[in-house]
Amino acid sequence: MPAPPIIAKLVHYPVKGLRGLAKLQAVLTKGEGMPLDRVYAIENGSYRFDAQNPRWFSKTHFLQLMRNERLANLALTFDEESHALALFRDGKQVARGSLKTKLGRQIIEQFLSGYMKADLNGPPRIVCAEDHRFTDIAEKALHLVNLETVRDVSRVIGDDLDPLRFRANVYFDGVPAWQERKWLGKTIVCGDAHLKVFAETGRCEATSVDPETGRRGLSVPSALLRTWGHDKLGLYARVVRSGVISTRDTASAS
Repeated sequence: MPAPPIIAKLVHYPVKGLRGLAKLQAVLTKGEGMPLDRVYAIENGSYRFDAQNPRWFSKTHFLQLMRNERLANLALTFDEESHALALFRDGKQVARGSLKTKLGRQIIEQFLSGYMKADLNGPPRIVCAEDHRFTDIAEKALHLVNLETVRDVSRVIGDDLDPLRFRANVYFDGVPAWQERKWLGKTIVCGDAHLKVFAETGRCEATSVDPETGRRGLSVPSALLRTWGHDKLGLYARVVRSGVISTRDTASAS
């Protein structure tokens, strides 16, 4: 009998469009997504987000990798208690501030005003709201990706794709390529948590950007359409039972 799939990596993205940070464990809550995932975003000159009356906007409203690949060149650290964000370029710290404070946000915004100048429609503004997440879909969910599927795409297009370019929260291993598409509508048991898969992930041109170098390469969505006849890679799942998940936990679908 083959070994069951395992969770190979857990990732959260404190600021939409910036790099993700690996976690060894996550405490999932029913009806919520990955903790501290996309809790902040950077408005690109529009100033339409109202923290007192938050609503979902598409990613084009914010700085994001699909259009603003230069973001990928910024490494970061993020303190989960103070929400202190430090940005690094070529190994050197270029900005640091607590995103919980107006001054801290202004420090980061000031750096981004210069660094992202060519991409800006106006001064950047870091936004957040209690219990709001700046995810690519309006529903609170986890994003799941099968590493074997990423390897298959890499093989076909002739480029060793870093799985992080797919910006998932949970990376699985031990599932044959594309078999995760059969999980649609099923419940995945991971650790103590239960996840209900409700949609596949349509890929955009953000996946064509190398997450380490910021270089834009072969169009991954076009390659998917050309080879497999669809642009899907990954799954969205709701947390339907709270619990703790950890790397190396097994997963089962039913």
